[in-house]
Amino acid sequence: MNFSLSASTHHPIAIVGAGLGGLTLARVLHVNGIDAAVFELEPDRFARTQGGMLDIHVESGQAALRAAGLYEGFLARVHPGGETLRVYDRHARLVLEEKDDGEGSRPEVDRGDLRDLLLDSLPEGTVRWGAKVTGARPLDSGLRGDGPRGDWQHSGRHEVTLADGTTFTTDLLVGADGAWSRVRPLLSDARPAYTGVSFVELDLLDADTRHPESAQLIDAGMCFALGDNRGFLAHRETDGSLHLYVALRAAEDVLSAIDFTDADAAKAAVLEHFEGWDPALRRLVTDADTPLVPRLIHALPVAHHWQRTPGVTLLGDAAHLMSPFAGEGANLAMIDGADLGRALAAHPGDVEAALAAYEASLFPRAESTARQSATSLDTMFDDRAPQPIVDMFAALASSR
Repeated sequence: MNFSLSASTHHPIAIVGAGLGGLTLARVLHVNGIDAAVFELEPDRFARTQGGMLDIHVESGQAALRAAGLYEGFLARVHPGGETLRVYDRHARLVLEEKDDGEGSRPEVDRGDLRDLLLDSLPEGTVRWGAKVTGARPLDSGLRGDGPRGDWQHSGRHEVTLADGTTFTTDLLVGADGAWSRVRPLLSDARPAYTGVSFVELDLLDADTRHPESAQLIDAGMCFALGDNRGFLAHRETDGSLHLYVALRAAEDVLSAIDFTDADAAKAAVLEHFEGWDPALRRLVTDADTPLVPRLIHALPVAHHWQRTPGVTLLGDAAHLMSPFAGEGANLAMIDGADLGRALAAHPGDVEAALAAYEASLFPRAESTARQSATSLDTMFDDRAPQPIVDMFAALASSR
């Protein structure tokens, strides 16, 4: 089976996705003198907001930033007070509070600020904006085998197709393209499944002035209000807004019955799930300044992995999508990118050795964290909540 390469542009390393993981990989490659091309479906870096605050962990996100030579730049962007934590019950009774004393190992940073730090560290033109990948296939002069995908053998070169119909070839294709990755099918038949938890996302803007009671409730960092398999997850942004997720353990179709184009009707429908909750908590929804946006939480299988396949691998959510309740998604994506970049630098000219080394550390780390995330989901959304999460934090404190 033969394919012509003459009509395609060739990139030795192609990274699909300009999220934190893909950009970290590109940066670590750059500091090691290796060029890469990043393909991103968004038209430019300003196309949308990049989400809320992230706590960046010493052993993962911070280690990745050190490998990228960006640790000092990260420290300059840390949100003071961001590690403050409050946990309330459904009656708005404070059951746990941890202050940010500035000595913690998980400082908070705005996701958009972190992405900008990475983008600004790359040579101009590294990211190809408005380049949506729609598919990819392996290329070889002698593909052989008649079994499932894992039985096929090829040299590692791939052809990638973009939405505008153009193609390019690459010696190493990295899927850093998130939950619904277009690269993942080259390696795995796994698809994300609904976790049983749905979010509704919203914001309260200029909170200290416009929503002082809510601002005081949430304070400077992260806030949980939990009970009976539901709750409010909120944090303060660096711009003074409050970013909120209303969370429900519910059937997959529950939010589809709500008309989110009608703001008042959507607020009323969401609050039907919080009858009897304290008015201060319900007001977080009533006072929302932005449209309510439904988000269903999906995850890949906890032990998701694949057979070593020449010339292609995954990182971040494309490799190990999990629920956000371990706080590890962005951190894992970044350390994935750093580890892959360092492996490629350590095995010059031998992509397969680099990928084998990278995946040997990727799989056990991702599986362990995915199990932690699934356990944390059950801890937060429990009939006895918030007590299980209070017990969890107490156990962590006693182990330090």
